[in-house]
Amino acid sequence: MADFLLEIGCEEIPARMIDAASNELATRVGQLLAKESLGSPAGVSALSTPRRLSVMAPIAPTQQDIIEQLTGPSASIAFKDGQPTPAAQAFAKKAGVDVSRLQKINTPKGEYLAATVTKKGRPSSEVLAELLPKEINSIYWPKNMYWRKRGELFVRPVRWLVAMLDGEVIPLEFDGIRAGNQSRGHRILADRAVSISRPSSYIAALKDAKVLNRADRELQIRKALDAATRAIPGARWREDKELLETVVNLTEFPSAILGNFEREFLVLPEEILVTVMRDHQKYFAVEDANGKLLPHFLAVLNTDGDASDVIRHGHERVLRARFNDARFFWQADQEISLLDRVPLLKKVTFQKDLGSYYEKTIRVQCAASWLSETVRQNEIAIRPGIVHKAAYMAKADLTTELVKEFTELQGIVGGLYTHAQEIDTYLPEATRLAIGDTIYDHYKPESIEDSSPRSIEGAVLSIADKADSIAGMFALGLQPTGSKDPFALRRQANGIVKAISDYRLPFLLTDLMRDARARYQGSDAEKKFSADDKFSESTKTFFRERLEFFLRDVKGFSYDVVNAVLAVGENDVVDALRRAEAVKSVAAMPEFQAIGAACKRIRNILRQAGEKKIQPSTKFDALQASAPEEKQLAAFMERTLPSVEELRAQENYSDALLALSTAREPVDAFFDKVMVMVDDERIRANRLALLQTLLQQFSTIADFSEIVSDGKTS
Repeated sequence: MADFLLEIGCEEIPARMIDAASNELATRVGQLLAKESLGSPAGVSALSTPRRLSVMAPIAPTQQDIIEQLTGPSASIAFKDGQPTPAAQAFAKKAGVDVSRLQKINTPKGEYLAATVTKKGRPSSEVLAELLPKEINSIYWPKNMYWRKRGELFVRPVRWLVAMLDGEVIPLEFDGIRAGNQSRGHRILADRAVSISRPSSYIAALKDAKVLNRADRELQIRKALDAATRAIPGARWREDKELLETVVNLTEFPSAILGNFEREFLVLPEEILVTVMRDHQKYFAVEDANGKLLPHFLAVLNTDGDASDVIRHGHERVLRARFNDARFFWQADQEISLLDRVPLLKKVTFQKDLGSYYEKTIRVQCAASWLSETVRQNEIAIRPGIVHKAAYMAKADLTTELVKEFTELQGIVGGLYTHAQEIDTYLPEATRLAIGDTIYDHYKPESIEDSSPRSIEGAVLSIADKADSIAGMFALGLQPTGSKDPFALRRQANGIVKAISDYRLPFLLTDLMRDARARYQGSDAEKKFSADDKFSESTKTFFRERLEFFLRDVKGFSYDVVNAVLAVGENDVVDALRRAEAVKSVAAMPEFQAIGAACKRIRNILRQAGEKKIQPSTKFDALQASAPEEKQLAAFMERTLPSVEELRAQENYSDALLALSTAREPVDAFFDKVMVMVDDERIRANRLALLQTLLQQFSTIADFSEIVSDGKTS
């Protein structure tokens, strides 16, 4: 095997784009190596920094020769009177062999000509030089830029390429840049060319030039943050996974400095201070042992330190100005209460075709109240008045100066202002605080990893708000396509599924979408909506994908369990989760492995009967059963299925499945001894009805034909 290295060097890539692009490049290269029989995708490793994307892999120096047999025309056409016809000669020419070397082979269609040819393998460097530019050009970026001429675009201007196979340069060219063996060091600490003698020395050569790989950068940042924080007794830096990933992708050789700000700013809510530090300045917050914010911050630098304190003073001045702005906005916003701001939403556009945020507020308030009543009728404790009032004020903070300046704080500011202001003279403080908490949380969960709102009221408002957005966008035909999701509808749908699951809410997804769409009735937006059936089908498919993702990737159910459960019902999140848990508990049992095979067999029999226009009886008649095994199966169904139905109605799926597991013996005996497709039409139709009834009962919880056998079923 030979060592392969590819490095794409460019101007600084936005931190948020690096990880996805690095993974995609590694995937593309791995697939290319596998397709061209050069190596395994498992052997591909990736390295990324703000200025480079790299992949390394062990690959074969050349492709292996491939011997294949080509099939040509039939022998009767290829030869006439023992002489080759033009058809035989054309095939020989295409195969690159003499006519005399053509062979005759027998196929299901008769005797045909064939030729055995050897396809010579090409050198790896030749294959990669030809195919890699297309893979590089195909990397998806949220935004590209033209940097040389029209048609040549990348996320940032490409400045150098390294492409090597052991010690040799691969003659690769991408958008006018020819590959070599010269990389570049750290822009500040080692701004020079770095010669790469061979791929195995690549990481060490970059390290000498002050460029660390991702894992080493993260470790160095953590150590630097720990060391800087030790200057303050009892302090610790606030762990922030997302911010850490960002600063890792902003640096090549990181260090950290400790900065300070005035204690007077601590009178502002912590959420505001942390947002300014985190989202605007990429600073880590510092807290005491109890988690209380301290007047310090940590900045990660892309240098080896700040011996003269010049950088620290600069960061402190910038942060002071940002905090002063936040304090001014906070104070100015208090002049108008959140409640009085709601009419101002008439001038804030939600979406150009869906009207203003005021219109959205009224829709969401109605939806949230309806959902609250649904929850209450299912005997789940909820405070409908809290939801109703919170829904009315939830978007009012969009008119505040603080949210205009710090958009990341929408929802949070609404909750904080509700806590700080006297919304209604007659409103008890506990109620006002609960309304504030509901507003504060109503954007949650913002991702599948994010937590749901802290209260059921917050969850209901969150679901109503997200359902309104999804319904409006889908009705306009603006659903996500491929990797593009400009309105973050997948994320919002994930939030709906997660919130319903976490609070075990009795909401059906199709009802949720239908009612959300209906609340646009009579608006100007409705004139631009797609047909009801198209909307229903697209949202149903969309939420099925989200529920499948939730069950498989979040809850960890295997793909066959998820497929089995969703084949029966995909509309009720809580019910699907319960059924998945029950099926998982029994899926490995030999009884259910056998029942799964039986379900597949029943489906095939019923399908074949349908293809032959053979219909089962309307209802199975036990009195017409003739074979002992047929009677035994009928007796089992009469004895067991009512209790299964009762358990299923109680949502006691585990016990229902255990009851069904006893069907293995009579089902196996039936298939061993009874012929279904007999000549007697009456008997045949009755037995088909028996199988149809059995399949329906087995499929009330899950479609066991979807369960993949572990190979141990006896």
